Amino acid sequence: MKKLIIAVLILIVIVALGVMLTLNRSHKTSNDGDSPKNPPSQNEEQTAEELIRQIMKNAEEGKVFHIPVIAGNTKREEVENILGSPEKTEKSSVGEYAYYPAHHLSLGFDGPLVFDVRSYDERLSAIHLQDILDTLGEPEKETYYEDGTISQIILYYTVNNDYLIKWILQKPTTASPNPEVHHISVITADNPSKIANAVANMSLEEKIGQMVFAGFSGEQTNEHIKQLVVERKIGGIIFLKENLKSSRQITSLLNEVKNLNSGNPYPLFLGIDQEGGSINRLPDEVAVLPSNHLIGLKNNAAYAYDFGRLLGKQLSTFGFNVDFAPVLDVNSNPNNPVIGNRAISNDPETVSNLGIQIMKGIQAENIISVIKHFPGHGDTSVDSHLALPVVNKSMNELKKMELLPFKNAIENGADAVMIAHILLPQIDQHYPASMSKTVITDLLRKNLGFDGVVITDDLTMKAITNQYSLEKAAISSVKAGSDIVLIAHHEEKIASVLNRLISAVERGEISEQQINESVIRILRLKEKYQLTHSSVEYASIEELNKEIHTILDKYN
Repeated sequence: MKKLIIAVLILIVIVALGVMLTLNRSHKTSNDGDSPKNPPSQNEEQTAEELIRQIMKNAEEGKVFHIPVIAGNTKREEVENILGSPEKTEKSSVGEYAYYPAHHLSLGFDGPLVFDVRSYDERLSAIHLQDILDTLGEPEKETYYEDGTISQIILYYTVNNDYLIKWILQKPTTASPNPEVHHISVITADNPSKIANAVANMSLEEKIGQMVFAGFSGEQTNEHIKQLVVERKIGGIIFLKENLKSSRQITSLLNEVKNLNSGNPYPLFLGIDQEGGSINRLPDEVAVLPSNHLIGLKNNAAYAYDFGRLLGKQLSTFGFNVDFAPVLDVNSNPNNPVIGNRAISNDPETVSNLGIQIMKGIQAENIISVIKHFPGHGDTSVDSHLALPVVNKSMNELKKMELLPFKNAIENGADAVMIAHILLPQIDQHYPASMSKTVITDLLRKNLGFDGVVITDDLTMKAITNQYSLEKAAISSVKAGSDIVLIAHHEEKIASVLNRLISAVERGEISEQQINESVIRILRLKEKYQLTHSSVEYASIEELNKEIHTILDKYN
């Protein structure tokens, strides 16, 4: 009898345990479906290898964990619909970052799109350096980052053609040789971070080279320009009227400089002042386009756009990739000796509306448009080629007239801005605009929000050389915020300018971080327009001229 009672009790215990286990499983299943924001509990039970492979699988789609944001695909407004407003945002040299600490997330934006998805999920602490190496093998690239508070190692792996992943850990030490993961970053393969990483691996000499746009004399390359391209790796060349004598000679010359630069991973900017009207650098066999003034008189947006396309077509035909146009100066001073009919109008709204269309037309032919001459050269009575002009206007006056076309062009996708050699005593009484931090960094960058490439007007103009050496002018301009200094003449002096810029960085007069930011902008622009070393074929000038006349006749 006693044995029977014991058996019954054991049976009761077994049944009770079974019921409890069933209820527990049901409870867990119910909780797993409660909130999509909570990661599945099975992930917490994964081994480090399983977790790494799951992360890599997510990265193939540009995602991290359970967050429904896709690098290269999700737009800013979609992010805010999903995650709400970020706790904070901040700008960096590669884009703007938004922080969502409640989601253990930060997102990098390049314009409207997410390009970088960074996760600080707590599960990452279960992964250590050796786990990554054992699972994924040696990284394709390894870099380090240090500042006053952290010291990190960054491991790079290509996920697929669309995405890269970075694993960021504390830098290994003797005391801690196998650190845990701090965060991960899934990045689009063609993103600003890729360029930032490239810049980080460039020498200071290479970086400074990219920041110089040089001119040269003669119809053929000389030893100075060859040395500047091959050895000093300058970023661009401006071609003057004296360099360009015939269509075949132009094509041969541009192909030659491209070939000289073929050992440099970064193609050259090949620029020219091709505005239309009297500012025409191409030989007489190429049909001449009307002046900006005539475009303004027509006051037809479609005509302005097609005019810009024709400017771009003229240049792409020969292999140029940069046009220092359009002029966005407002012709408010009838005694202006240098702008005149180069300006579209004396009305800032007309200049703005038509100038933007010319800019977009140039860009449509895959030619980089450089708007000029910021902050406005229209109200000067002195030619800056001969002396330093003075514009004695307040900021309020500038905003109503000179700045309006530039502001609107920036909001409509301007890629590059040329800074004028003019003195504005009410803005900066000490330095001309091209050397003024107040004008370039405060007004153009901060107030107008321009994050493209800033280039000076030619530093060999007497507005500058009457008062400064080329070396001093270049250093002052870069310190003020210029990305590129343009030196259109005296190519024999450019090596000295390069050397002095390098020395200014080495002695701390200019920070290397500022140099990096400039070179990132430069390389981003080159990548955006897909500049290459490829030669171009000799063009049919007859076909080019026929297209020009056909389009112009449509508006006459």
